[in-house]
Amino acid sequence: MIRLLVGLGNPGPEYEATRHNAGFWWLAEAARKLGASLLPERGYFGLVARVNRPAGPIWLLEPMTFMNLSGKSVAALARFFKIAPNEILVAHDELDLMPGQMKLKFGGSHAGHNGLKDIHAQLGTDDYWRLRLGIGHPGVKAEVVNYVLRKPPLEQREAIEKSIDQSLQALDMLLAGDMERAMMKIHAKPPRPKPPKPDGDPTNSNPEKL
Repeated sequence: MIRLLVGLGNPGPEYEATRHNAGFWWLAEAARKLGASLLPERGYFGLVARVNRPAGPIWLLEPMTFMNLSGKSVAALARFFKIAPNEILVAHDELDLMPGQMKLKFGGSHAGHNGLKDIHAQLGTDDYWRLRLGIGHPGVKAEVVNYVLRKPPLEQREAIEKSIDQSLQALDMLLAGDMERAMMKIHAKPPRPKPPKPDGDPTNSNPEKL
């Protein structure tokens, strides 16, 4: 089961709406869905909420350390409450997926993401869950830093928010540890829109003969 939900981003109003804060957007919605309020906790270097559930408490965490030191916050809370790495889910922005796409995965490389890189280092392992929220890629490696620290256009922001909404439909499955079902829900493509019905009265299919 998942005992710690983490959203990655940078603190401060100047970063609030930037692509790099997609993990913060996700965690804020998760907190809303769970009826939780995130409050500053100096000992864990972030905003923290606790949600009591029948199977035990769930923790929500937004590190306030800036992205490059995210692991400092995650490791502090995980160690204090004896939360194993495989009980942690980290939501973060993902350059290799388009806005609106997302992937749930366990373990693996940090792929150059500075927040994941520090979590790897501080936990001493990559064996934790990640929810990769697509933000797209600028196309040129040299532009990545500026790209992630800029606000996405409205169309992209809406696509990311839709993916967040879809992923949260699997939240109970994630918390219960039913990762296979959660993965199917998260990776499911939205249904195609139904074709419009033809105009006019369907019973009056051949008006010329009337």
